[in-house]
Amino acid sequence: MSSLEDRKSSSIDPDGSIGCCGYILIGLSFFILLLFFPFSLICAIKIVQEYERAVIFRLGRVKQGGAVGPGLFFLFPCVDTFRSVDLRTFSYDIPPQEILTKDSVTVAVDAVIYARVFDATMSIINVENAHQSTKLLAATTLRNILGTKLLSELLTDRESISHNMQEVLDHATDPWGVKVERVEMKDVRLPIQMQRAMAAEAEAGREARAKVIAAEGEMKASRALKEAADVISESPSALQLRYLQTLHSISAEKNSTIIFPFPVDIMSAFAKK
Repeated sequence: MSSLEDRKSSSIDPDGSIGCCGYILIGLSFFILLLFFPFSLICAIKIVQEYERAVIFRLGRVKQGGAVGPGLFFLFPCVDTFRSVDLRTFSYDIPPQEILTKDSVTVAVDAVIYARVFDATMSIINVENAHQSTKLLAATTLRNILGTKLLSELLTDRESISHNMQEVLDHATDPWGVKVERVEMKDVRLPIQMQRAMAAEAEAGREARAKVIAAEGEMKASRALKEAADVISESPSALQLRYLQTLHSISAEKNSTIIFPFPVDIMSAFAKK
């Protein structure tokens, strides 16, 4: 905060250094104001809105006290001029930027920034056009920061990248009296070939995971069948009950044909007789 005040005070000279000629011109302006009173009030009284501030220049120097407003303020005719500054948050789109990522992939990225003027005097005397300068700086910063990121980071870590851009822009625009409040990446457009390659990679990964899951299911099912067979083999009546249960489930499905397996042991008994 102290550095900001030092820069502001060093760039603004008080109107006490206007010299004797300056005071003479101010007196002459006051005389003209009285001579054409009350018609001169039309040029002497100005109004700025609640969201605006007026930076007054007296004989080319910023008037001591900084920006004035909102409401009424007074100007000396032919001596004072003023520039009004809008303090509301402004936003604009950063045009799509062709960026080469760290892993040599070309992408097109566009973003939007939200900023506001926090010091009307600095935004007038330190930069020619604060809005346009902030917009150009945002486009350059977007290319510089995204050029150091991998494609995977660009797609999955947007919030961190946006926060990093906001900090860099806020620090750079501080001498201009501009506060960058938010930076948001809107869209990341990949080449068509890259989109197809990524889609094929994702599909292959899903198929591989599906095969692994199916194999694990078969393994668990075979172990369960083995345990069931071991339990049934301990009791012949359990096998017969399972056989009857299977026949019941087949008949419940309204099938026209039912196949009854014939035990081989019975055939062997008839063969012996």
